[in-house]
Amino acid sequence: MLSIIGLLTIVAIVTLLITRKLNPIVALVIIPFIGALVAGFGLGEITEFFNEGINSVINVVIMFVFAILFFGVMSDAGLFNPIISRMVRLSRGNVILIAISTVIIGAIAHLDGSGASTFLITIPALLPLYKKLNMSPYLLVMLIGISASIMNMVPWGGPLGRTAAVLGEDPSALWQPLIPLQIVSLIMLIAAAAFIGYLEKRRLSRNNLLITDANIDFEELQADENGEQSDLRRPKLLWFNLIITLAVIAVLMSGLLSAGLVFMLALSIALPINYRNMDDQMGRIRAHAPSALMMAAIILAAGSFLGILENSGMLEALAEDIVYILPAFVVPYLHYIIGIFGAPLELVFNTDAYYFAMLPVVDEIVSGYGVDSITTAYSMMIGNIIGTFISPFSPALWLAVGLAGIDMGRYIKYAIFWVWGFSLLVMLAAYLLGII
Repeated sequence: MLSIIGLLTIVAIVTLLITRKLNPIVALVIIPFIGALVAGFGLGEITEFFNEGINSVINVVIMFVFAILFFGVMSDAGLFNPIISRMVRLSRGNVILIAISTVIIGAIAHLDGSGASTFLITIPALLPLYKKLNMSPYLLVMLIGISASIMNMVPWGGPLGRTAAVLGEDPSALWQPLIPLQIVSLIMLIAAAAFIGYLEKRRLSRNNLLITDANIDFEELQADENGEQSDLRRPKLLWFNLIITLAVIAVLMSGLLSAGLVFMLALSIALPINYRNMDDQMGRIRAHAPSALMMAAIILAAGSFLGILENSGMLEALAEDIVYILPAFVVPYLHYIIGIFGAPLELVFNTDAYYFAMLPVVDEIVSGYGVDSITTAYSMMIGNIIGTFISPFSPALWLAVGLAGIDMGRYIKYAIFWVWGFSLLVMLAAYLLGII
């Protein structure tokens, strides 16, 4: 009975998330609560399940709130703009170098872990250059998307944050083994970008569209150097902001302090130094509070969901029954199989459904065969994360498609081969590095 109720609860949540009939927060809270009542648990027991679930994710919530605020302030202050401008200048007119620069710019811009801000920073800056050289805007969005996906392994990124919430682990501790993989993946992506850029150059040459001497006004390629955003820039504090950002990353890598405390301290230092006026400080917090609050609310709702499913015994019962259904030779490797198909699964599942519904079930199944929960989580996350910005369920991708003026269906058709192929390469690299 518990197994059936658990299955119906997960199916209902996944269906509602995929069809976008309910906000993720509502679905993750109300459906498990109803399931627990149907299973015969009392309000006191459900309250205990809820409390245990919330306690398991509260550190992740704190980290997300202050990480989003900190990197939002860094973006407002213009930390990334000179780097982007320099990369554009260095790659002037060379299609292959522009493709490589796009990858590097995408990685730098995604340091804040927000897909929306990454696309807002990069696409308006680079799209005029791509148009000037007749390069495909689909290539632009794909390269930024894959690069941002690699950077999305940082602890303040959505996938790792969700994984940490499911496992009840510290996000910065989960991130540390992934740092070599990120470095290797970026190197592989730079090589892939050079190859794809070469193919793009051949396409342009074949169609007589190749421009070898582009007179580009680089000032026009600066996306946001006017209006209110120009007033927020702090060019004189560039080195201070760069140093404090690198210090934050270094402390997170060392594990000396809790990730939440690191970002609390960093924000408390950076905010008053960049914006001396109290109204300006509150304005920056208000500007980024919606993103921080939304992510915090989703993680807390997921804590409620996981607390009820795990502590009620539904998850364990469901995993035991699935083991009986699946072929015996498949079960011990289920986490690898799901990881291999992780990128195309982004076309079917949204991020919340994949991590909050599928990951706990797979973990419960393969743990019976001696597979460590962290290995399971890494396998599923690494296989899936490269497909983050190919999913039609990603609001940030819709923003990117709109900014680039392209069609979502054509983009998916253009990018799916490269994205899935690269995700398999990243999984192979993770295997060779001993991560999975």
